[in-house]
Amino acid sequence: MIQRIQTVFLFIAALSAAALHFTGMDAEVFGSEYIVAAMSLVSFIVAIVSIFSYKQRQRQIMLNTFNLFINVLLIGVLMYWLLNLSGGISFPEKGIEPVFPVIAIFCLFMANIYIRRDERLVKSVDRLR
Repeated sequence: MIQRIQTVFLFIAALSAAALHFTGMDAEVFGSEYIVAAMSLVSFIVAIVSIFSYKQRQRQIMLNTFNLFINVLLIGVLMYWLLNLSGGISFPEKGIEPVFPVIAIFCLFMANIYIRRDERLVKSVDRLR
C-alpha cells in the first residue's frame, strides 16, 4: 500500500538521491564527472521501483538492500573526492554532497524495518486462517 510509513522513507531516499544527482554534477572522480551522477540516478530509480513494489515485500527488501549498497559506495566515492580536493577538509568549503547518501541510508534502513514488520504481520494473520 502506498500510504504506509515505509513509502515515506523510500520517497525521502529517492529525493535525497535526486538532490545528490543535481548537486554532485561538479564531483570529478577518476577523471569523469558522470560517476556520481550515474550512481545517484541508479539509486533514485531503484528507490522509485521499490515504492511501487509494495505488494512484493521480499522484492522491496532486496531492492532496498541493493540501494543501501549503492549509497555506501557513493559515500566512499564522495569521501575520496573530498579528500583529493585542494584546500583542507572544512565542511562549508567542500560541499554538502556526502550528506545526501547518509540521509538515504538512514531512510532505507528504516523502510526495511517497517517492511519486515509488515511481512511478520501478514504471516501471523495467515497462520490464524
